[in-house]
This record gives sequence, structure tokens and C-alpha cells, in this order.
Amino acid sequence: MELSETIKKQTDRAGKTYAFTEKVNPRLPAQHWFQQTPEGLTLFIVFYTQACRWSQCLGCNLPSKMSQSHVPFQDIMSQVDFIFEYMMTEEEKQQVHKIIISNNGSILDEDTFSTTAIVYFIAKMNMECPGVTTLTIETRAEYADIEELEILARVLKEGRISTQLELAIGFEAFDDHIRNNVFLKGLTLKAFEQFAEQIAKHDFKLKTYFMVKPIPGMSELEAIEDITSAIDYLDQLSKELGLEINLHLNPTYVAFGTPLETAFNGGTYEPPLLESLRQIILKAKGKNISVFAGLNDEGLAVPGGSIHRENNQELVDLMEQFNSTQDFDLLN
Repeated sequence: MELSETIKKQTDRAGKTYAFTEKVNPRLPAQHWFQQTPEGLTLFIVFYTQACRWSQCLGCNLPSKMSQSHVPFQDIMSQVDFIFEYMMTEEEKQQVHKIIISNNGSILDEDTFSTTAIVYFIAKMNMECPGVTTLTIETRAEYADIEELEILARVLKEGRISTQLELAIGFEAFDDHIRNNVFLKGLTLKAFEQFAEQIAKHDFKLKTYFMVKPIPGMSELEAIEDITSAIDYLDQLSKELGLEINLHLNPTYVAFGTPLETAFNGGTYEPPLLESLRQIILKAKGKNISVFAGLNDEGLAVPGGSIHRENNQELVDLMEQFNSTQDFDLLN
């Protein structure tokens, strides 16, 4: 079966109703934005490629920004050229300290994002952005080929300063039943731990994405308890493996074209309160992990389904300050 047919089959099986984005210039990235992290100015890039082949996760419509059909590596390399020629000023090139690359799926899936294009991106980054200390690559665990990662790590060391590789993986929910039987993530704890062990052996860093209140029927308290369990687990794993771990917390928004939208319209789901996110972040104080609060719905939420509500801008501002400082006292 062609990969494009697999993607459509997986999308339909998961009850997704969104369409893919086809009538765009494949030589331009899908999205990009800047944010502040503890590493400093960070550039987040979403490449336009063939969509995630998994495409089942209950509340996810990120593949809708991608193509159902294959995007050749030549077009992806043209996107790389565009990034360094037009997306950053010369001042930003000098100031950026971290770059995160995504294709709303798995950068390390060679069928959707070629290794040639990754190496080309790193080579351009080494030349154009001399201060980058961390390159983060988003992927599913099953596409992390250690031999390939070792090559990428060597290329990253050839810049003006040595750049560390960070692998970012969607974990979404800590509870096994919620993660795999309801949210349909398809990630076992065993697979994650094997992934983490390999990363630790090669002195890479690990970033884990978790969603606050990712499914219908989950209370605010249950959402807090689930991520609290994740914090304790990651803290212990970090200590055991000597692994640097970042917990990226995304308060769930209602993504259009997903079963979560159906639940929202039927009155059986409401996005989490930012107060719950604040309480969760404070649970990580004194732990052996860093935390980042994701506050961007990337324009993919249905009307009224965003995490942002009236009268919460002050808390949003404090969380953005926390993201760059890791100062827990800001949120007390």
C-alpha cells in the first residue's frame, strides 16, 4: 500500500474529518515562530512534508497542515534555503541559541523527511547560526535510528560551537490506558524507556510532550494527577540514566476535524483551565527536570475551543516568563 493511502486509512480509522493542505508552494515551510526558552532565543520550524503516517491520535489535527502525497527532498531542501535566506534577520541568526525542527509528525521517518535534507539543514545552520547550542528534532520513538543519530551528532559538532542534539517525543498522557486505548498514541512504556536509554548512552537530551486533559470525561483533578505521576516518573528516570529531560506541557485545545471537536460540540469536553497548568508546573519544583508551558494553539483550535479564556492574560504572561527563567516563584 502506498504511504499516501496508509495515511488516509489511518486518518479515517481515527474518525478524523479534516482535509490535508495540498495547494501550497512545497518549497516553503508550513510555519515558524520564535519563543524564549532557558537556552535563549528559540526558533521553531515546521517543515511542509508528507503527513504523519500514524495519524491516529485522538485530539491531533497537526497532519492537516501537511500533504497527503510525497514531498521530494529537493523541495524540502528549498525550504531549508528559504529559512536561512528570508525567515531570519542577520541579528536573529546571531542571537538564536536553540532550533526545534518538526514536520508535525516524525522528522526521522525517512519516507517523509530524507536524511539528506536533515544533514543539509544542519550544515546551513552551522554556517548561518553560530550560537546554536541545541538542535531539537521531533519524532516518534520507532524512527530513532541510533546510527543515523550518531552521524547527525557528528555534523552538529562541526559548527563554530558544538551543538547538542535533543530528541522530542510525544508522550501525551502518562496513564497507559488513556495514552494507548483512548488517545491512541501507540507508545508503550517499554518502548519509551528503551528510547530514553539509547539517548542517554549517546549524551543526547530528551524532550517529552504531554497534554493536559487530552480526552473527554477527564476532570481537572484527574488531569493534574496524571501529569504529576509523569513528573515523578521522569524525575526518577533522569536520575537513573543521567539524562537531561524537559517536560513540555501542552494544555489541550479543541482541534478541528477530530473526535475531540465532536465531544466539545456535544458538551462532553471543555479545554483545561490554565490554573490547572499552573498547579502542575509547581509540582515539578525541586525535580530533576525542566518544564516548558506550551501556550500556542497554532491556529488549529475551533471557535471557543482555545486554551485562552477571558481574564487569564496575567497568568499567560507569568508562564511565558517562567518558560525563559524556570523561576517557580513566579507562579506561587
